[in-house]
Amino acid sequence: MFYKSVWIVLLITAIPFWADAQDRKLSPIEDLGRQIYFDKSLSDPPGQSCASCHDPAAGWIGEISEINAHAAVYPGAVEARSGNRKPPTAAYATFSPVFHYDATDQLFVGGNFQDGRATGWLLGNPTAEQAQGPFLNPVEQNLKNAERVVELVCQADYGKLFRSIYGQDICNNTINAYNAIAQAIAAFEASAEINAFSSKYDYYLKDSQKYPLNKQELLGLQLFNDESKGNCAACHPSQPDTDGSPPLFTDFTYDNLGTPKNPENTWYGMPKEINPDGDKWIDPGLAGFLKTVPRFAKYANENRGKHKVPTLRNVDKRPNPEFAKSYGHNGAFKSLKEIVHFYNIRDRLPKCENTAKPKPGENCWPAPEVAENVNKDELGDLGLTEEEEWALVAFMKTLSDDWTPPTQ
Repeated sequence: MFYKSVWIVLLITAIPFWADAQDRKLSPIEDLGRQIYFDKSLSDPPGQSCASCHDPAAGWIGEISEINAHAAVYPGAVEARSGNRKPPTAAYATFSPVFHYDATDQLFVGGNFQDGRATGWLLGNPTAEQAQGPFLNPVEQNLKNAERVVELVCQADYGKLFRSIYGQDICNNTINAYNAIAQAIAAFEASAEINAFSSKYDYYLKDSQKYPLNKQELLGLQLFNDESKGNCAACHPSQPDTDGSPPLFTDFTYDNLGTPKNPENTWYGMPKEINPDGDKWIDPGLAGFLKTVPRFAKYANENRGKHKVPTLRNVDKRPNPEFAKSYGHNGAFKSLKEIVHFYNIRDRLPKCENTAKPKPGENCWPAPEVAENVNKDELGDLGLTEEEEWALVAFMKTLSDDWTPPTQ
């Protein structure tokens, strides 16, 4: 399912690469976007910002270890409400191309959000369109309308900077101002602060002699790229592109991994006005969005249960070793080892009788949340040994940014 999108070149000029990126200071528009991104007054009630679900110390995902260890979905500004999917990382999201259908490979590519609904069709930038969603979502920042967002931004301490960049009259036009706010956030998300390319693996790619991987990590890399074994690179390309740009570890396509439900997802207990299906709710993934687009609705059924392939960059980044992270679109898996093991033996085991994780001594996997369209070509019975599973985990740990080379 490896896909190289020509659309990526449209974004390259906005994205710094390699070591030079680490020394680059934020431009005025990036700085503006950063201030908006971390502003906790942009919610009702105040207290939630973009960073509340996309924290740098955690690899730009959810910042609360206890939530990650259980529900994995995050409460909104109104604490009794929550989202229905685990927050994806904001890092490297700006590389995602405008959402489109590739007729050659017969698959959808690009967009942002896990179902692709931030297409980039209106603003030309999926990340900017994604940035507008949480402000008005009642289970996230819960602001009443775009006018209120613009009002708060224009009244903020950085309002002067906002006007200096977009014009003194920008606050008088809600549509233009709201789009400008989104573009500023997208500019920050395209900056070197979020897309650092500073992992151990990045250093290894630059100079493998000076910055070598250890034996276990090298075995993991070999398995990651091995089409007959791990085959991870089929969806998470690991090699530099032909222009020399570093790998992004996602092909921006959509897949159904056969992930089971996460029974601790708090969305199941939301009031009927928010979640009318209660604990019977099934996440349709990409299909839910496709049904709303007339020209793509015919593809909905064959994409039911598919979610966007995430980047593996920062997949293990955490503020401390005890900090919990979760994996899968709903956070059903609680460690890298667990999800690697699932990839490895999913199809070798019977389905559990219950929807939760296997009970002690029970040798099974829960049934997939969506049984249709499960990828059985690239995962499910990889034939990995325990040692090889751990090697893959060790390699993925080299993808965390802010790695410090040892003193020579």
